[in-house]
Amino acid sequence: MKYKPTIGLEIHIELNTKSKMFCSCKNDSQEKIPNKNICPICTGQPGTLPVPNKEAIKKVIKTGLSLNCKINQFSYFERKNYFYPDLPKGYQISQYKTPLCYDGYLEIEDENKKLKKISINRIHLEEDTGKLLHTIGDYTLVDLNRAGIPLMELVTEPEFHSAVEAANFAKELQLILRYLDVSNADMEKGQMRVEVNISLAKEGSEKLGTKVEIKNLNSFLAVQKSIIYEIERQTEILEKGGEIIQETRGWSDEKQITFSQREKEYAKDYRYFPEPDILPIYITNKDLEELKKEIPELPQQKRIKYQEIFQLPKEDTEVLIKNIKLNQFFENFILFSKEKNKDFIKLASNYLTNEILSYITNNENFWQNSKLSPENFYDLMFLIYKKEITSKIAKIIIPKIIQTGKNPKDILIEENLAQINKEDVLEKIINEVISENQKAVEDFKSGKENALQYLIGKIMEKSKGRANPIILRETLKKLLR
Repeated sequence: MKYKPTIGLEIHIELNTKSKMFCSCKNDSQEKIPNKNICPICTGQPGTLPVPNKEAIKKVIKTGLSLNCKINQFSYFERKNYFYPDLPKGYQISQYKTPLCYDGYLEIEDENKKLKKISINRIHLEEDTGKLLHTIGDYTLVDLNRAGIPLMELVTEPEFHSAVEAANFAKELQLILRYLDVSNADMEKGQMRVEVNISLAKEGSEKLGTKVEIKNLNSFLAVQKSIIYEIERQTEILEKGGEIIQETRGWSDEKQITFSQREKEYAKDYRYFPEPDILPIYITNKDLEELKKEIPELPQQKRIKYQEIFQLPKEDTEVLIKNIKLNQFFENFILFSKEKNKDFIKLASNYLTNEILSYITNNENFWQNSKLSPENFYDLMFLIYKKEITSKIAKIIIPKIIQTGKNPKDILIEENLAQINKEDVLEKIINEVISENQKAVEDFKSGKENALQYLIGKIMEKSKGRANPIILRETLKKLLR
């Protein structure tokens, strides 16, 4: 019997504000000294009053607008009541009935590389909890540095039907968050945490199966693998006539399995009620218009521009979009460039996504130390485009431009790399190559075209890549005749 998986995601994102959600403590979830960034408010001391972080609210609304959401212009915070050692107040300030954003969508690629629209149920704002440190002994330590950090939660509708779709959604969301500069969304650092809700039902059945939640997945690979494992686990239980219980499960990277943590709570268990210490939030039309102006060009808009207008390959487009600093450089290059035709832009894209990317990959401080600029990169591309230098010469001078920031033409003169355009100089080199490679000459005369390319390669080698390829080919053919 076949079963169809239905999957929804809940994604928690730490916002990159300077201070915490309801106090002025530093927002730094990576702080190594336990309980350094804490105060009476974020540790839940009696008599303290929380004050909402306006910047955090703006960041959530910008995210909602970018994800085609409707905005609740009247919203308020609520208390989500539950007991846990990392929750100092005994409740979490969150939102339930009036999330800041609701009813949105994000387009992603499905398994067949086709665009699929995934509905977003809500995006709300809350405070993060503390962190428990389990030691070797029979006790647990509590670090409250993270308590009170502004946390955005995004909930999708259950519209995914494969692990690939779910992972693609998380990847695209991470990219959007980084372009908006609302979060670094680094999953390894816990700045973006994914929870999967998954159920299986008989193929063709309209009724969904029992939902199981997988908590705190900290990589895209973990999202995919946990879903695949859970589909296999639930299928096996159902095929044996068993029942799936609604529960929360974790994921073990070491064992590559999900494991039971606790039975699932329901919203009523949290006894939500409006937060009495914080006034409601009113968002005006003017506020929304101002926030819309702050939204930059987003990844999907860039894909359309690069592929339809500049006709860049899909692979180059994705590399340029996913590396944000490289993308900023490319955009600045386009603004500066006097040549706007698609062939010139495609040439620049090719060098950025290959030659320059290799330097970026091998040097984590590339952008801090590099003296490559849109201006000197344009000059380099112009020389290549006009065939004034070969790709071999370009590869020689690229590291020198990165190190010094000099104009490529100056480097060519200093390093004696300028192109050889004089026919008499080329003839001398060509005659040497002909005399040293008589077999290739005979092969060419007998009709083997590959022999010509072999001789051109030898001439380029002898001229150290400086020979003008057009003059070289014409002169070589003339001498061979």
